[in-house]
Amino acid sequence: MDENNDQKHFILVHGACHGAWCWFKLETLLTSAGYKVTSLDLATSGIDPKQVEDLHSIADYYEPLMELMASLREDEKKFPEKVSVAVFISAIMPSPTNSVVNIQEEYERIQAKPGMERNYWFGVSPSPDKLAKQYQKSPPEDLTLATKLVRPIGFYGIVDMMKETAVSEEKYGSVKRVFILCDEDGLMKILMSWIIENSPPNEVVKIPGSDHMAMM
Repeated sequence: MDENNDQKHFILVHGACHGAWCWFKLETLLTSAGYKVTSLDLATSGIDPKQVEDLHSIADYYEPLMELMASLREDEKKFPEKVSVAVFISAIMPSPTNSVVNIQEEYERIQAKPGMERNYWFGVSPSPDKLAKQYQKSPPEDLTLATKLVRPIGFYGIVDMMKETAVSEEKYGSVKRVFILCDEDGLMKILMSWIIENSPPNEVVKIPGSDHMAMM
């Protein structure tokens, strides 16, 4: 985002199995307020034509985001200098000392506890009942929309994930991070609290009464 308030540029990145479509409410609010907004589909998401079997690494999945960041004008910030603040909304937030793989392993441990349901859906779209755990506080029509538009996400091995998602203190660590905690997240609230504790952001903001899909 640029530093001038009237030139702030919000890049909206969706979560697993979703697409740019999930930001339709927030994007409308931001553009109505005069901000520049770009929402994009990661590979195999939304209306992106690629299928899961077309991807060979997690880098292939987030390539559209890297291409977008590289295309921003020279008078906009360059990444990591192109990013004024990274906002994580109930999302995996790694750090140089707490990798995506570590977070994934912790999620596995949480789901292995008695009474916890496994929620991974690699290679298949989440079923309506599992989606309902993400949208339990959202308007029912938004859940209906999601059941029509979610797509499978690929599974990538630990070696690939360690290599392609590693972050450094020099670059990643130079960007301010804000975490949005949804206090009624029925899907990942326990993991989110663990992430905040183990990868402390610059600021934590809580949205009372919000489920995992805060943008809805």
